[in-house]
Amino acid sequence: MPRTVSRGVVALLLSCTLLLTTAACGGDDEARSAGAAVTPTSTSTFEQQKLAKTRFVANAGLAAGAAYQWIVKPYRAGKFAKGADGRTVALVKAGLAGAFTYNRLKAAVNNAKGDPLLSKAVAPLSAGIESLKDLGTKLRKGEAGAADVGAFENVINSVKDAGEGAGATVVDKVPSAAQLGGGG
Repeated sequence: MPRTVSRGVVALLLSCTLLLTTAACGGDDEARSAGAAVTPTSTSTFEQQKLAKTRFVANAGLAAGAAYQWIVKPYRAGKFAKGADGRTVALVKAGLAGAFTYNRLKAAVNNAKGDPLLSKAVAPLSAGIESLKDLGTKLRKGEAGAADVGAFENVINSVKDAGEGAGATVVDKVPSAAQLGGGG
């Protein structure tokens, strides 16, 4: 009986993850509206550019925090290895974090478009961010390896470095479980 309950809980978690991941991936409209809200106008260009940097820092910080907390750290601790204690939960969290990280990085790039210096610094990173699109699914299925986790780290560090070079220092900020599950 306990084994049946355990399987039911795992099935429920995986079902919820699939539903939440699709909701998290649907945030493109929000990212576009946030990017549209920071387009400079002739009345308050300086304020909107400052707001663009602030939004960039917030979104990139959340992406960095999620990637480190639920992908890089558990991977280094061996939580994704077959037979590891808590592997299923770690993989589900990593899958959610992967989708969340991708979503927040896309939003950060859109925010960067509101600041001329940031947009020049971040534009070359768009291809790297796009390469992460399906990594959340790979993580959730347990198919991600060292190269995939390294790709997350490299893209996050590149975005942080680009922000630093443009005067927008990005600090890791671990998102709450509600933010992680809800996509932002």
